[in-house]
Amino acid sequence: MKDNSTVDKTHICIIGFGAIGRAVVARLQNHPRLHISHVVVREDRIATTQSHLSADTQAVSAVPPGATLVLECAGHSALTAHVLPALARGVECAVLSVGALAELGLPEKLRDAAVQGQTQVHLLSGAVGGIDALAAAKQAGLTRVVYTGRKPPLGWRGTPAEQVVALDTLNVATVILQASAREAAALYPKNANVAATVSFAGLGLDATQVCLIADPGVSENVHEIEATGAFGSIKIEMRGKPLPENPKTSMLTVLSALRFLENRSGAITI
Repeated sequence: MKDNSTVDKTHICIIGFGAIGRAVVARLQNHPRLHISHVVVREDRIATTQSHLSADTQAVSAVPPGATLVLECAGHSALTAHVLPALARGVECAVLSVGALAELGLPEKLRDAAVQGQTQVHLLSGAVGGIDALAAAKQAGLTRVVYTGRKPPLGWRGTPAEQVVALDTLNVATVILQASAREAAALYPKNANVAATVSFAGLGLDATQVCLIADPGVSENVHEIEATGAFGSIKIEMRGKPLPENPKTSMLTVLSALRFLENRSGAITI
């Protein structure tokens, strides 16, 4: 039996070194089976990023030719700039910026690039749970899927919600948007990832209903999923804690990426 020092590690190229990228790198330090070989950042960020990395992890401006597994955690623009070219040349990719796929034509471009490269692109569940059950239920047919997102009023600052309600003085839970997942992603791009993930697991961007609520009665972000179909019904509520390094990022987003990577190298997966 091999000891940890002789086990062949899975080498990972990460796109992005913001809060999520830094958290993933930190949590995989000295991992027995996983190694971050490269971190992709803008050219002008290479030197600064390298100063935060170990000697065996290299900061680069593009996915290197020898990469075999890529984790995107940089934001929507990274899918076009880095993920599409990597897929086309056969590099397996995992994506956290699922909200970007609300852009017309982008899901098809990702699919076509993966087919061209004879590889796969994985849409990670990120900050929401129950995606496995929803995707399984889809096999028998879904009739209704609703995603409801609740945040404290000030959590909607800098969004179109400011034109809907007075966020500073709001004292009762108020619906700020009822629309399809595609419309919600277009109007609230910084909140699009969860709604888009739910839609891809279930009925799609146009048939998935989204309700966004500014709620002074909550102190965290609350995600609710309701679905019905031939399988029965699902009702899920999640109240995720923020990432300690960045309160605007869900801790579960980082953990979902780590779970995916663990499953790529583990003997038993779930």
